[in-house]
Amino acid sequence: MRVRFPPPAPTETDLPTFLIIFLAGVFAGAQNALAGGGSFVTLGTLVFAGLNPRAANITSTIALFPGLVTTALVSYKKAGGLAGLSLKALVIVSLIGGLVGGLLLIATPPTFFARLVPWLVLFATAVFFWGSFLRKPTEAGEGVGTLAAAIAQFAIAIYGGYFGGGIGFLMLAVLTIAGMPVHRAAVTKNVLAMAMNASAFVIFLVTTDVYWQQAVVLGAGSIIGGYAGVTLLPKVNERRLRIAIIVLGILLTIGLFMRGR
Repeated sequence: MRVRFPPPAPTETDLPTFLIIFLAGVFAGAQNALAGGGSFVTLGTLVFAGLNPRAANITSTIALFPGLVTTALVSYKKAGGLAGLSLKALVIVSLIGGLVGGLLLIATPPTFFARLVPWLVLFATAVFFWGSFLRKPTEAGEGVGTLAAAIAQFAIAIYGGYFGGGIGFLMLAVLTIAGMPVHRAAVTKNVLAMAMNASAFVIFLVTTDVYWQQAVVLGAGSIIGGYAGVTLLPKVNERRLRIAIIVLGILLTIGLFMRGR
């Protein structure tokens, strides 16, 4: 018999809370367009608004998915595959991995995921820091074979369907080390991120963990923020934004650990 949390959010969320969720969506949408890491904002906001961490993760995935589709459509013409591993093959690997990750999340008891999520946020923050300040952008052609690249992408897709923080940097590392030019890898990861999240999105649609009012408000905010982010992209200091995201990830990690005590 499956044990579920009681409803993780009030039946009627008050207007100030919805306003905070909407603003979090705007900020996350802009953040994703500028530097990535928007899920830090949405996950934290939904948790502290009353959703249990698993429901917050699922609701956030549903809300942010339309933005991923838009980004993938814009990126598709410039995306590509690897030697011996076409873009279509990478998409299929990502779809299957995302499906596995989504099913694993649904099978994870909410109480266990609540204990796990601070560690996932900590890992995602570390990956974001590594990708922003430590990873060499010229790591290409170092001998990673087709099979190794496919296995790595499959593992990233499982993680992406299950949680997803930091997947962009993980994919950039794998694709560039496997020999893909950095600029092509940057757009290819957008297509693959959409693919792995598409599988999770379909699975999550039929669960009882989606809080639709919060998802709609969050999604509307993210669309507005994404448009604003693309407009502001030439004017924003990306380094400072990445530092702010890392600080946010650290604060969210601390808050989640303290909440679980």
